Amino acid sequence: MKILLAKFQLEANEHVPMKCDMEDVAISYGKDALAHMQLGNVFDDSNIQLVPVICADAACSGVMKYQCFEYIEKRILNAIRENLSDLDGIYLHLHGASYVEKIGSGEHHLLREIRKIVGPYLPIAISCDPHGNLTKEYVENATYIRSYRQAPHTDIAETVQKVCKELLNQIRSPKNIKPVYRKLPLILGGEQSVSLDEPVKTINEHLDELEKDEKILSCSWHVGYLRHDCPEAGCGIVVIPSSHEYQDYANQVADELAKYVFDKRHEFHYTGTTASADDALNMALEFEGKPVFITDSGDNVTSGAMGSNTFILHQFLGVKELKKKVLFAAINDAKTCHELLKLEVGSETEINLGVGIDELTTPAKLKVRVNYKGNQEGTHMYGEEGNYGPLVTVHVLQTNIDIAITDNNHSFVEEHQIATCGVDWDDYDIIVVKQGYIHPEEKAKGKLCVMSLTDGATPQDTRLIKFKRIMRPMYPIDEI
Repeated sequence: MKILLAKFQLEANEHVPMKCDMEDVAISYGKDALAHMQLGNVFDDSNIQLVPVICADAACSGVMKYQCFEYIEKRILNAIRENLSDLDGIYLHLHGASYVEKIGSGEHHLLREIRKIVGPYLPIAISCDPHGNLTKEYVENATYIRSYRQAPHTDIAETVQKVCKELLNQIRSPKNIKPVYRKLPLILGGEQSVSLDEPVKTINEHLDELEKDEKILSCSWHVGYLRHDCPEAGCGIVVIPSSHEYQDYANQVADELAKYVFDKRHEFHYTGTTASADDALNMALEFEGKPVFITDSGDNVTSGAMGSNTFILHQFLGVKELKKKVLFAAINDAKTCHELLKLEVGSETEINLGVGIDELTTPAKLKVRVNYKGNQEGTHMYGEEGNYGPLVTVHVLQTNIDIAITDNNHSFVEEHQIATCGVDWDDYDIIVVKQGYIHPEEKAKGKLCVMSLTDGATPQDTRLIKFKRIMRPMYPIDEI
């Protein structure tokens, strides 16, 4: 049995000025690519021959340049052509929220081109992020497609391995199944769809119950992605029958599930404590316990923002007699980061921190001491290892503020990631991170976690985003 595998990940935010190019993509090939797919022991069988093509992980970034995507796609398509004569199935780990110059969704284009090569019947299994956009054509071009249940995505490995096991089942015992897709007139941000909160918790429990039916192989709810304007945007559900004979039944379940989710549209809300930027600052300053986590939601790097906004930094710099110790993890300013890397630890210097492309990234003139220089090789997030690049942690002289400065936009959502800044989070009263919703380790650690409703590339009020190409009417932009 021969199975071809590939991974392509990009969450593309069109509201940032940077374009995603080759240098922004972590690429590995062959056996090295397998190490980034979280496959467990699913394929540990001497009768299974794997053809790992590429792992291309661009994480959260801007719109991808066409030539960059073309390179990734050609690697995959050429490998399929080379192995087509004895290929039994294909496994793809795709995100669902990519956006590419000239063509739009990279995933949709890739799967369409694959089907042109392999025809309509070769089994193709896809694991994906729930924050991705679907279409009927895309879903029906897959044999089996399933999104992670949890947000934050603590079940990536579990989902990947479930999808791969089902691919093996479809190869060994073909059932000629076709996934059923329903689009919902509902558009949500990730901050309104955290899985430990309602109504997502109940929706996931309902999906689990539906899958106990022997006629139903899989059910998924796809929240969608709203950081680029496209016709595919909006929520969707996928129901897969266990056999071709239950196709009509799956259609019936899909209709019922779509109504079940849409009827809960008024229940979606921000998870945890949210406040205006000024109120969030005051809440953190007045709170007696520690640590307090503030998430800079308008500059949420887990949704493709640059992580370069200095707005909250300026807020704290404006506080008279700041007594609480504050850590920023982190602010993305590549030029300043690399200038500081040239200095010795303990050096004092003056910097202009901020990329200065708009009011939100206005530079702050600071006198600082270099406290730590590091490289985040070997760091991981939800089990996915990687190298997140260099950083420098500085102390702002005559203040209680420390800042980790990076040369790229990545999140600090787990304790070990904050430790790579050369600090101990127990030393701080307030920690500012570039997120929307708070992630599990920080939520467990924080005595108070507040989402600051800042402006930026990832605004939380969907009604403020100027959509032109989405399906209308669409709740909550339109009242339905």
